[in-house]
Amino acid sequence: MSHYSIKDVAKRAGVSISTVSNVLNKTRNVSKETIAIVEKAAKELNYQVDPIARSMKNNKTGQIGVIVEDICGVFYPYIIKGISSVANEKGYDLLISDAQGMDGNEEAVVREKAIFDKFFNARVDGIIFVTAVKIEAMEEYFSRVKDRANRKKYTPLVSIERDLTSVGIDSVFYDSYGNSVTAVQHLIDCGCKHIAHISGPMSMHVAQQRVRGYIDCMNENNIGVDMQKMISYGVYSHQSGYQAMMEILDKYPIVDGVFCGNDQMAIGALKALKLKGKRVPEDIKVIGYDDSFVSTIIEPSISTIHVPKESAGVEAANLLFSLMENKDDSEQREPVSRKMDGRLVVRKSTNADRDEEDWLLSEW
Repeated sequence: MSHYSIKDVAKRAGVSISTVSNVLNKTRNVSKETIAIVEKAAKELNYQVDPIARSMKNNKTGQIGVIVEDICGVFYPYIIKGISSVANEKGYDLLISDAQGMDGNEEAVVREKAIFDKFFNARVDGIIFVTAVKIEAMEEYFSRVKDRANRKKYTPLVSIERDLTSVGIDSVFYDSYGNSVTAVQHLIDCGCKHIAHISGPMSMHVAQQRVRGYIDCMNENNIGVDMQKMISYGVYSHQSGYQAMMEILDKYPIVDGVFCGNDQMAIGALKALKLKGKRVPEDIKVIGYDDSFVSTIIEPSISTIHVPKESAGVEAANLLFSLMENKDDSEQREPVSRKMDGRLVVRKSTNADRDEEDWLLSEW
């Protein structure tokens, strides 16, 4: 580590100490020629800016906080990858915390609150988050969060996966309701008449939206839904998908189609169906949600709803940096809403004759 000071850099470069500070901390515009001279001198002396001193001077830490619900799942890593690509380009690091909220328990909200407080205390420059809080508690909860975000320094917030513009927070989200209608309609178009749904926990907003899409599409096609027999609940894991499928086969043995709330639960459902001697798609057709890479490598490959994951992370990060770079205008502007389009991907779990495979090689 270099023991030269900023004074030594200024002396070698032949400029003032304040000019060196402006160049290295990027606090004021300096000519390209001067920047080159100062950077050359700093490199020759192996001088590096003290990050703590720089953060105190600029009121910036160079860090972005990210809160997800399940860092070990196959969905969120690609969102994080998108966020990271933008943050790296801007010279920022990510602090990532897992609220472990995929099972929709109240402890996840407690963990989420603690993570927010940790990030605010660390004075991160912005936070991108997935929330586990219930709809009915949203207004009070985010009033507190936004109050904390503005207390020590303005800390921009961006929600991902859920639209929180109603509580004044920029949001990047998916149309869970509309995408679910598309999934169920696909099963109906394939000839299914007895369609079950494996849902995530109903404490989660996205699960509620997917259940509503399932029920509305069934009703629109004059197919009744017995909530007790035709809907079973998991926690977005393959184990819970297996258990939920077993329950459906027991309660609703005439089932000929299953809409799963994500691809991991669809994989569990396929295992249960195989164990019970059911052929997919000949006896029962299965469709998932998310289009994670695992849906392409299992046999049969899983029809699903593709949602753009990495690009959602990029979109969220771009929104956050826009807020960070335009702090003075933040209170005057309306919160921005970005809905990411989904699309149906047909594979062999609903169409045995499907020749072309829609492989997600980019996510391997």
